[in-house]
Amino acid sequence: MKIIDHIKESNGKTLFSFEILPPLKGLGIQSIYNGIDPLMEFKPSFIDVTYHREDYVLKKRADGTFDRVSTRKRPGTVAICAAIQNKYHIDAVPHLICGGFTKDDTETALIELNFLGIDNVLALRGDPQKGELYFEPEMGGNKNALDLIHQIKNMNSGVYLDEELTQGVESNFCIGAAAYPEKHMDAPNLSSDLKYLKRKVEAGADFLVTQMFFDNQHYFNFVNKCRENGIDVPIIPGIKPISSRKQLLALPKVFNIDLPEDLVNAIEDCKNDKDVAQIGIDWAIEQCKELIQKNAPVLHFYTMSKSAQTKTICEHIF
Repeated sequence: MKIIDHIKESNGKTLFSFEILPPLKGLGIQSIYNGIDPLMEFKPSFIDVTYHREDYVLKKRADGTFDRVSTRKRPGTVAICAAIQNKYHIDAVPHLICGGFTKDDTETALIELNFLGIDNVLALRGDPQKGELYFEPEMGGNKNALDLIHQIKNMNSGVYLDEELTQGVESNFCIGAAAYPEKHMDAPNLSSDLKYLKRKVEAGADFLVTQMFFDNQHYFNFVNKCRENGIDVPIIPGIKPISSRKQLLALPKVFNIDLPEDLVNAIEDCKNDKDVAQIGIDWAIEQCKELIQKNAPVLHFYTMSKSAQTKTICEHIF
């Protein structure tokens, strides 16, 4: 079922979803199930599965020179989505990214997903490659999420990369895109970011999922600005409970977000990470209660495949 249909059929009730990481190369599918099973009692409407680009490492040769060797540390997104739908009968939402993928690679992934009966995808540009200051698209790949959405939308119309293919089967993907209540780190300001976001919606994005935030007012203000700018698709808030003191530095740096002063002060007063994790749970519970009260369509949790904190939060709100 499409995400937008889940939301329509909820009759205003706030739904629950979460995001997982594929296991590192060499680990089995059971590690995925271990992160999903504790959350099944809360009846998630869908589960996102992230996609990770091919990376490169330098391996020294006997003569002292180096070989650039490709590696993908978290393979298996398409297969994991198929396994989730088969085992749990819950919609899986694979992430599709531009970085590291040609348009041919993307088309192949879309064909496989369509064969598997997967109805939803989340179209993302992806992060710069390790060691790069700025994002560089793959040669022959999509430059950004907008281009990726255009490619998915074309396939929904039966238009494939091979121009001689005139009777291609039409796919029927519901397309999601990312949104940034505190603006994307590459955008000069929020107004500019909103213009680009509107272009993604006009190109075919059916719903939006936000970057994590810790001050609900950022989300409420962002939704209002989206509506004022003619962006009328569902906007799903992304939630992540803080779990360690080091995240006070890591999260703002990596995700270009602000942490509320009250939250920072509470964490700085903690004696250990166990206390920090409890603060993270308590803060997220209050966030979620307010978001439900204000009719957020879905609460989407960034679990990082670790379900303990999310389970505790859900016990208080669902």
